[in-house]
Amino acid sequence: MEEQKKPEILSTELVAQSRLFRVEQVQLKFSNGAERTYERMQGGGRGAVMVVPMLDDDTMLLMKEYAVGTETYELGFVKGLIDPGETPEQAANRELQEEAGFKADTLIPLKQVSLAPGYFASKMQIFLAQGLSPSVLEGDEPEPLVAVPWSIHQLDELLSRDDFSESRAITALFLARKALKLK
Repeated sequence: MEEQKKPEILSTELVAQSRLFRVEQVQLKFSNGAERTYERMQGGGRGAVMVVPMLDDDTMLLMKEYAVGTETYELGFVKGLIDPGETPEQAANRELQEEAGFKADTLIPLKQVSLAPGYFASKMQIFLAQGLSPSVLEGDEPEPLVAVPWSIHQLDELLSRDDFSESRAITALFLARKALKLK
């Protein structure tokens, strides 16, 4: 496959900013001369992690957490931002202790993913966590998260649930299944 020449960035302008995001307007010129204006959201640049915790060979741990975007409680996996000075592995183990009350002996990196790369610059590193032992750190959640053990062999049932809908969690589920060599 022939590599395409990236568009030239003619200008960028900050058009909105919040505590978490910066919205930039980007003027691009493509190799064929076409010019377009796009908007993109810039995060804090720290990156994020998601962890698929395995309680044993057959049981993963889901977390039930309020999602303000959909105004529902959603099942998903442990996740959070990488703090300044942390490696993704350190952040994954910290988030696991804060949200689920476990630390992992083994963290297997599965894949770095992005969410809507046409609009967001942020990346998330997904890990499989094994060899869990109890360890609790205080987190920043406004209410306790509900831990939901789930058989890795009941994926169809999980995927059919309305409260398991986050694309990154579904991606993590399939990556974990592949890493565990399950069919």
